[in-house]
Amino acid sequence: MTTKEVFHGVPGILRPFKEYIEKKGLKKGDQVVYYGVPGTCTPFVELLGFAVRSLELEQVFVPLVDESKAHKIHHVPDIGMQAGAAPVSVKPKAIVIMGGLSMPNVSIKAEQVKAVIDRHPGALVIGVCFMHMFEKAGWFATVSFDCLIDANIDPVEVTKKS
Repeated sequence: MTTKEVFHGVPGILRPFKEYIEKKGLKKGDQVVYYGVPGTCTPFVELLGFAVRSLELEQVFVPLVDESKAHKIHHVPDIGMQAGAAPVSVKPKAIVIMGGLSMPNVSIKAEQVKAVIDRHPGALVIGVCFMHMFEKAGWFATVSFDCLIDANIDPVEVTKKS
């Protein structure tokens, strides 16, 4: 059975993410690996990482799907979560696919993401996107998510003095 819940704002992204990780029994030292577009997805990965920091998981950011460029994410006091400089090996208990990978201007295809998932059998697969990007890109035919967090950021209001 599929359960769909509706939340609001940034906590509506972060709390369900943390709750899902906790309910699936990930423990201290287990690895969560985020795959996303450098720059665009990175701040969202850092927010997600901040939400689960108390679980003492090993968190890793992989730019696009190139695991040879993986970097550990660590907590910086008074700042938040940051990607570190040293590369790290990838052995995920949970794979987090960021929606930026499915954007039209990004060269990553759903089949490449499916290949990443297939390399790590048994890992949870979590999707985090905005504005139904995975659906719009047609990825559901290729990539199956154990949990999908899909948020809306519309409208965006900008106020300026003339």
